[in-house]
Amino acid sequence: MELTTIYALASVVLISLVSLVGITIISLKEAFLRKNMFLLVSLAVGALFGNTFIFLIPEAYGTFDNTPAISFLIITGIVLSFILEKFLLWRHEHGHGGTENHHDEEIELIEKQSGHIKPVGILILVSDGVHNFIDGIIIGATYLISIEVGIATTVAVILHEIPQEISDFGILLHAGFSKAKALLFNFLSAITAILGTLIALFLGTAIKAFIPAIAAFAAGSFLYIAGSDLVPELHKTSDFKRSLQQLAAILVGIALMFALLLLE
Repeated sequence: MELTTIYALASVVLISLVSLVGITIISLKEAFLRKNMFLLVSLAVGALFGNTFIFLIPEAYGTFDNTPAISFLIITGIVLSFILEKFLLWRHEHGHGGTENHHDEEIELIEKQSGHIKPVGILILVSDGVHNFIDGIIIGATYLISIEVGIATTVAVILHEIPQEISDFGILLHAGFSKAKALLFNFLSAITAILGTLIALFLGTAIKAFIPAIAAFAAGSFLYIAGSDLVPELHKTSDFKRSLQQLAAILVGIALMFALLLLE
């Protein structure tokens, strides 16, 4: 096996293991998680919007000349996310005798014994799987340039993934996953990066042509999740203090994404 391949695979496995940062959250008490879930959701909103507008959309437009095609793919990501969520809602309602779940004003964890998973949980797993797949392709493609460039890219992706994985874990908890299942499914979503790297190494530099399209689609999915599912959850409380805390957490999520620009 070539040295480049060994480095690339080792790097993407390391990146996939970053998803296990949720272990730090698992150690927290259930009461603490319930009380502070709105902060994790707020952080996720900032991270998703920041990632979309700072990285994914510029990546798509900056490396592809056909602007209308990129715009179409972003919209496609939004529309398909809407269709998927509608399907998941339809399935849930018909599977529970058409009953609806009424939310309390305060964001909190859903009781694990209820067995109900919000569609946003499935959406974030699918969208993050696509996003991690892109990361895997980028890792593989940069190692094809040189080992030095690949290592630099790996470090940047890891630092980029840490806040993203924490926020994703928070969304899964909010969606109704138990802490153990949230960790497991978040990890399974993360290992799509390994598939992306393997494809990149197999196809060589030709894979670079598809990165803008995948980035645009992922951007649309993240915009839908943040704007349609998470922001409305934050509006369920009108308490002034909590609202300020939500805003602060959103700004922290955005600031983390901007800070990653310093690594490029």
